[in-house]
Amino acid sequence: MTTNKGSLEPGIVVRAVPDATIANALFQRRYRQDAPDFPHHVVAFWNDDGKEIPVCYIHFSEQGRALLGGGACVDDRAMRRMPASLRNAIREVGGLYKYSLGWSMRHFAPHCDAIFGYCGDALAERVDLALGFAKTEHQHLLVYWTRELALEKRQELIAGAHVVGAF
Repeated sequence: MTTNKGSLEPGIVVRAVPDATIANALFQRRYRQDAPDFPHHVVAFWNDDGKEIPVCYIHFSEQGRALLGGGACVDDRAMRRMPASLRNAIREVGGLYKYSLGWSMRHFAPHCDAIFGYCGDALAERVDLALGFAKTEHQHLLVYWTRELALEKRQELIAGAHVVGAF
């Protein structure tokens, strides 16, 4: 996996949170619906003078030994309010989505065999591929293998993720 250059802390901190309530407004703005109410939720927070503002959200759901990642969104309005130095640092690491997804991959990799993404956005796909995801034979379905697996097991996990459809 390609890692992000540098760190954005203390200005931006990424962490898993128990529910999506804190990032629901961000998700609502992007997808016009509530964020999923089942685990796992990753949020990047902007530390704005002691106040944590959610600026990036990614949802992951469990499917056996795999995670299905989706629902990524970034708050462009908050980005415009950030100091120029922080915006520049975010650009240098490839953006908030890349930074947050890289954190998520490192965080979840020890606990699963694969992380899948369902990606219909060309920019997000470029970020995913840059971080080590690979295309599958199914349109929009990407996979990041967290460990070596037999071909049969890989095919089984891909088939299982594909059955879900958009996630």
